Amino acid sequence: MKLPLPPAFALAAGLATGLAAWLAPSSCERRPAAQVVIETEPSLEALVATVLNGGGTFRDVSFSRLVEISTGKLVLAADPSDPADAEILAGIEAALARILLRFNEPDSITHQESRINEVSAYFETALLEELNREPELECEYPRTAAGLLQRAGYPDLLIRHRATGRIAYLDPKLVKEGSMASSLRTFYYTPRVETGKILHDAIHLLVGIEHDGNTGKWRYLRWHLVDLHNFKVSLKAEFQASNADLYRPELILKSGDAP
Repeated sequence: MKLPLPPAFALAAGLATGLAAWLAPSSCERRPAAQVVIETEPSLEALVATVLNGGGTFRDVSFSRLVEISTGKLVLAADPSDPADAEILAGIEAALARILLRFNEPDSITHQESRINEVSAYFETALLEELNREPELECEYPRTAAGLLQRAGYPDLLIRHRATGRIAYLDPKLVKEGSMASSLRTFYYTPRVETGKILHDAIHLLVGIEHDGNTGKWRYLRWHLVDLHNFKVSLKAEFQASNADLYRPELILKSGDAP
């Protein structure tokens, strides 16, 4: 008997049953999201065999296709010639101009942090506030299908064009000047059934904000707005554990104090 894929095994089963087949090129005609079914719970043996045979890594995966398959929603291309899209893009540009001006002041609130990773939250909050000052737009934190507010995970912000209802998702990222060509992983998307936040056909945008790397006195230099419609991602399966998993009392053979 075929059963719907249990959420807890979504990634593992995807690897075992062939993620590449899900992401095969398709026509522009919209289809309902594919439902993945499996005969039984994926076995560890099958999963390990898939990873060992190279099936645990997928490169150049269409982000648009991945979102459509995992959520049933389309990633729309931003069209600057469309009046609604043009007002969304102009609103983001105006909001960023005000934010960078404010955050580059000597008493910038961002200077309270010692790590640039902690600064992202300030930009997220500021973008929400400033976009809500644009008369054509409203901005909020996207909620899950259950209506719950969840800050963690992609995407960070939802922008709605008031007149047309057009939706755009926006993710702010901070990037050090000179590191835009780095191969370090900085974008993550994990499909979730219960807690996914992509509930609309929408434009998907990411804004990268360059800073000078001057810790605690950062200066924000410029921004780059990216359309994720033709964006490519990769997936690499790995087995992982936390310190809480590693240092469980029943696993420790011996411990000793420094002399």
